[in-house]
Amino acid sequence: MDFLMWFSKPEHTKPLGLVIFFVTFIGIVIYAYGSKKRSDQLESYRDIPFLDDQDGTKDKQ
Repeated sequence: MDFLMWFSKPEHTKPLGLVIFFVTFIGIVIYAYGSKKRSDQLESYRDIPFLDDQDGTKDKQ
């Protein structure tokens, strides 16, 4: 029960939350750029939101 009381204090949970979010961020970066094939695939997806705009403007013209 002392373990749960340790989490109830902000001075303990804030650094723990920071570590959890930092490790999650590093995991996402490693996932995205860890493999060259996956990196290229994710880079090809970056223009998807703009493709709809180009198709929409062609229909209006």
